[in-house]
Amino acid sequence: MARQTIGFIVVLIALLFSPGFMGTGQAAGVGQGKRILFIPLDNRPITDRETWEVAAKLGYEMVVPPDELLGSVDRYGDPDRLWDWLRANAPGAGAAVISTDAMLYGSLVGSRNHEWDQATLSARVQRFRELHEAFPRLPLYGFSTVLRTLLSNTHSGPGMEPAEYQKHAVKIYEYSALRDKVDMGQGNRRDQKEMERLQQEISPAVMKSWEERHQLNYDANESLIDLARQGVFSFLFVGGDDSAPLSQTHYEIRRLREYGRDLGKTRFQVIAGSDELAMVMLCRAVNDDRRDYPLVCVAYSEGTGRHTIPSYSFEEIGIDIDATIVAAGGLRIPAPERAELVLAVSTAPDGRTREANAPSNTIRPNRGTREFVSMVKELVEKGYPVGVGDIAFANGADNALMEQLRQEGLLQRLRAYGGWNTATNTMGFLIGSGLLTKWMTPPDAEALRLKRYLDEWAYQANIRGRLAGALGNFPGEGDGMHLNGKRDAAMKQGTAWMAEFAAKNIPLPSYISLRNLRVSYPWNRLFECDIDF
Repeated sequence: MARQTIGFIVVLIALLFSPGFMGTGQAAGVGQGKRILFIPLDNRPITDRETWEVAAKLGYEMVVPPDELLGSVDRYGDPDRLWDWLRANAPGAGAAVISTDAMLYGSLVGSRNHEWDQATLSARVQRFRELHEAFPRLPLYGFSTVLRTLLSNTHSGPGMEPAEYQKHAVKIYEYSALRDKVDMGQGNRRDQKEMERLQQEISPAVMKSWEERHQLNYDANESLIDLARQGVFSFLFVGGDDSAPLSQTHYEIRRLREYGRDLGKTRFQVIAGSDELAMVMLCRAVNDDRRDYPLVCVAYSEGTGRHTIPSYSFEEIGIDIDATIVAAGGLRIPAPERAELVLAVSTAPDGRTREANAPSNTIRPNRGTREFVSMVKELVEKGYPVGVGDIAFANGADNALMEQLRQEGLLQRLRAYGGWNTATNTMGFLIGSGLLTKWMTPPDAEALRLKRYLDEWAYQANIRGRLAGALGNFPGEGDGMHLNGKRDAAMKQGTAWMAEFAAKNIPLPSYISLRNLRVSYPWNRLFECDIDF
């Protein structure tokens, strides 16, 4: 019998008799007060509090750095003080889930804008080795990003990237796409000449800065992979920030995958995404602590389904989902009968990802929507724990899908839901959080799902666009990217519209109230909000 087959049988036997497979537990005492150190990518609600709160619901003591050390809308974060904080809190911790971007550059935005040199970044990378040597029993779960490729001049908000990159974004993107194509052996002489022409048209100073910044990031990621190879990281998860099938991000990711190929998928993965990485690694840390190997079944809607290449991604969503399940500590299985989470993934039948704020995002269902909801209903009624991945639209929910789920009484019967930002962001957060809901009390699981409905459906797909159109009527100076004097009015109106939307569309159990609902904008922009209730 082949060695690979024997290995698979051994793993399968372990899965079948693992505590997680034999039955789910209750939330009380799952974490038993164990401490998990968590250093987020930055202090946005979804990458920070909304991520670590999931593990806190299981009883883990989540230890997070003071906000002033983290990257925010108006600061890049403080890597050196974060390292001091990490070393000071490492004694006695059970695991550490760490954004390597925060430790090297300060934050995700810091990775795009920093002025650190090679020597400084290399020294910071080696601090992970020093930390592991000082605390060899502390599992380190690192997550890192590959710099994104701006797809247009308006792709990035002010300050999110160097201004000169935004000015030349289209030409840089086209150049990088041709470079990627030629490197894969798919280009021709015309592509080569066009690439050379674009390189000449881009300012030499801008091109030099852009190439050097990408090289610094690439070298840092290679060094992190070296550390994973040496056992410093229990798992290293790398994500390609916003990109396209042909782009600089894809060019670098192909090389990083090859560089870390010998590590195997259970120690190292590279996917298309960034903001979801922390949730997946936190799930991995909990599953490792519980010695749990959750089984996941994935079902797709009709049409392109798993072969969909969503916007802001460089590969098929099915490849990303399969890799993310493994990174979270799980195993994908073909049938739902023994699955601890059944992922029902809704993609557009034609494979095109539209924006949630587009006029096409109405409550009128098409045939594919009805068939998908019928599939979800059948799975739920058979008693399977179903999580719905709503990724037909980017940056918000599919209104037709949500209306059909509401009409069928399924909203309150799902195990989990995701319809957030990019398709990969959505699926990563859904997989990570959805796998952990089995350890939660019903009220905690309900509150988690409700927040996703309020954010992805109520706010992102409906209220955000409405607020953008109403800003001109609010007093003060400001716009959607810099609310400034309009911020308080936007908070008040956003809260009122969300309460109205929820009362009309979202069923609430008797133990949850939205009496204290409050919407705020911690990054001073409409793109994301913070929701408390």
